[in-house]
Amino acid sequence: MTVDIRSLAKLARLDVTDEEVAKLEAEIPSILDFVETIKNAPTSLSIATPALRNVMRPDENPHESGTYTKELLDAAPAKTGDRIAVKQVISRKK
Repeated sequence: MTVDIRSLAKLARLDVTDEEVAKLEAEIPSILDFVETIKNAPTSLSIATPALRNVMRPDENPHESGTYTKELLDAAPAKTGDRIAVKQVISRKK
């Protein structure tokens, strides 16, 4: 199989040296043969489905909002009012 490297380079708008053309002329046929091998690979193999597909579950016993707020705020290293204070990570443009 012969490949016109200069034409391909022109189509791709690439400048190639004579050394690069020689190297590509040697490499491209083997690359194309490998692609043909991949194209001919069997694709009808079935893939085993894992036993656990969805590990999420409905929250059947949710706690009431605010139940743990005081404990969480007391455990926080810094707070502002009834919120946990954190260092600003992203600056805002004005």
